Amino acid sequence: MISQFFILSSKGDPLIYKDFRGDSGGRDVAELFYRKLTGLPGDESPVVMVTSGGHHDDRHFIHIRHSGLYLVATTSENISPFSLLELLSRLATLLGDYCGSLSEGTISRNVALVYELLDEVLDYGYVQTTSMEMLRNFIQTEAVVSKPFSLFDLSSVGLFGAETQQSKVAPSSAASRPILTSRSDQSQKNEVFLDVVERLSVLIASNGSLLKVDVQGEIRLKSFLPSGSEMRIGLTEEFCVGKSELRGYGPGIRVDEVSFHSSVLLEEFESHRILRLQPPQGELTVMRYQLSDDLPSPLPFRLFPSVQWDRGSGRLQVYLKLRCDLPPKSQALNVRLHLPLPRGVVSLSQELSGPEQKAELGEGALRWDLPRVQGGSQLSGLFQMDVPGLPGPPGQAPSTSAPLGLGPASLSFELPRHTCSGLQVRFLRLAFRPCGNANPHKWVRHLSHSDAYVIRI
Repeated sequence: MISQFFILSSKGDPLIYKDFRGDSGGRDVAELFYRKLTGLPGDESPVVMVTSGGHHDDRHFIHIRHSGLYLVATTSENISPFSLLELLSRLATLLGDYCGSLSEGTISRNVALVYELLDEVLDYGYVQTTSMEMLRNFIQTEAVVSKPFSLFDLSSVGLFGAETQQSKVAPSSAASRPILTSRSDQSQKNEVFLDVVERLSVLIASNGSLLKVDVQGEIRLKSFLPSGSEMRIGLTEEFCVGKSELRGYGPGIRVDEVSFHSSVLLEEFESHRILRLQPPQGELTVMRYQLSDDLPSPLPFRLFPSVQWDRGSGRLQVYLKLRCDLPPKSQALNVRLHLPLPRGVVSLSQELSGPEQKAELGEGALRWDLPRVQGGSQLSGLFQMDVPGLPGPPGQAPSTSAPLGLGPASLSFELPRHTCSGLQVRFLRLAFRPCGNANPHKWVRHLSHSDAYVIRI
């Protein structure tokens, strides 16, 4: 049982607020939550927080963050937080399915639809149903379709048929439309979008040795087919789980852990690496997997820094050489290097290896943007800065050691059509047969992106 549900933007602006029981003391409960959230140290906030004192005494806040939005439920009862986290995750999926995608813009354009959905899902704070098959019989409000979706409009990596600079794998707005369109619309396309998405975390020491590597992967499905349509997903035959299992004649594609959605049938997984399922309409995560400390291919990037610091004049020179170790036919997009600098930097001069590159100072750090990096290439940048707050004795020889406050460097990037684990989808087969002659459209995409790619200087 929950008392309130609300959705906040990344800046704390209330987008949706629903009071189910009238025991909250007003809308200021959302402001109280955001103040507590922003007052906590560090970047990772606890998903469960408890208030004490005042008219919000002993109120529990349970929240998730999805697409830059905070979805929050409050309760004063002693109930399992895991059940509320599951409810919030299911609500996020339903809102994405009904609105087309989950973002501040789509929520703002579909406020009436969101409130109608909440009225059907929850009654006096008690969950009635989260089944789309049941909800579609009661939801009458039509979704307001957003503008065409583009990968580069988002701060996070978009999914399901987004356009990239490298290739258009599907129409950019194809997967951002609502699952349930107008009942009089006969042009609804039967389409399936399947994305293999991996998040790469790396820590590299100042001497170049690899300290940590971790890959978190997901196979995500968004289906516009009728619920219960059977499909089969064939994975790489050499795919194996754990170090003891080896398959095929090649080096093998190994992960440490794997988990599947409850709707996935695994009769053919052990023998042929085929996942069979009959998913409902909408979005779901078919499979999650993790790999640590042992990648089958080289890291996508290596950074070779060189630092010279003139203590006498306060002149700091940083030379950065970035090597892309992807295959020559692959490329990285939206590459950004972020390098914290010592306090007091007042000027920057730069020499970059390409005209499309851009570097600037901001918020105490150097930001080097590279829109596109081809596999096998090397890029470089020479940056000279004045740091008047760090002078040493006059006439002292320049030092090659990094001054206090310089580094570590971090990289963010996207790797279209590439998976760091080597996992690939061999085929996507549908048993669905439409009434007309048009066959369902199938879109499959592979994508890796950085999660925390850190290089010590």
